[in-house]
Amino acid sequence: MLLGKKVKYDVTTSFGLVLVPGQSVLDQEHLNLLQQHRIDLADIIFISDEEIESDKDTSQALVEKATLYAKELFERIRLHKKIPLLEVKNELIPIVQEAADHPNIFQLFEAVKAKDEYTHRHNIGVGILSTLIGKWLNLAEAEVALLSLAATMHDVGKIHISEEILLKPGKLTADEFSEMKKHTIYGYNMLKETVGLSYRVALVALQHHERMNGSGYPLKLKSEQMDPMSRIVAVADIFHAMSSTRPYHEAMPFYEIVSRMRQGFFGELDPQIVATFLNNMIQSLIGRRVQLTDGRWGEVIYINPTDDTNPLVRVNELFLDLSKERHIHIKQVIS
Repeated sequence: MLLGKKVKYDVTTSFGLVLVPGQSVLDQEHLNLLQQHRIDLADIIFISDEEIESDKDTSQALVEKATLYAKELFERIRLHKKIPLLEVKNELIPIVQEAADHPNIFQLFEAVKAKDEYTHRHNIGVGILSTLIGKWLNLAEAEVALLSLAATMHDVGKIHISEEILLKPGKLTADEFSEMKKHTIYGYNMLKETVGLSYRVALVALQHHERMNGSGYPLKLKSEQMDPMSRIVAVADIFHAMSSTRPYHEAMPFYEIVSRMRQGFFGELDPQIVATFLNNMIQSLIGRRVQLTDGRWGEVIYINPTDDTNPLVRVNELFLDLSKERHIHIKQVIS
């Protein structure tokens, strides 16, 4: 079975026409194309399971390295009340950007999920996810670099919030939530006073909890009042928070996060950014190992273009069309 296998190099015709780009996961259309051009499948080199595991280790190592660095960095910022901008740009952000270049986005998503230590892994997770979104939106390289910095520092204001509130296992009281919301203003004030830093980075710290319809905080801004980078970070922030285990809730199932983001359950996010993020992610599902809500494991074979969150999944020798099996969904994506 070649469906779902990842090719290592470009598959070309004898005239040099690329039929399947390297790093692509084979779907049925690819196989039809290869058959039409009489390509000998035995000549195609696939990425081995050992190489996939190595990639997984690489993404995990990069995220761990960045998270540990962020933890130590934010502690120094807490003590000295000063952001070492050059160090952040030269030491931390390159790790975030290298991680965002990882070809397997679901290995990356799994690596950035917070399972115990949430705060600092969240900073790195949002930095990586925002960088990915910026690239998918075809932003200029300089804009993506600024976005990586802004997203990684978006929650720096939380150094002024007590750990009793940050790590509280239950729901915050009204007073506690009012204090938590101030992290946006604390972060804005710190970043706008940092010499040599673009003002837009401070705006992201201030605006990443604003929503397009004015329902967010702290200023209840509307779409035209929000910096475009703030809208990107808002999407990354929601996805990472909902897919992670936090002090007061377990990670939400994959299908539920996607469904709720599309429905505006978390407040009105920029629809173009949400669509770009989710469409790129869902199209990368082919060939991925998934756990279903009934506990079974399978592999995504085909994305239904009219119902993309309910694909065709192979479970051993059985094929499940989730668009027809409406009681079964994708709980999590592994690799």
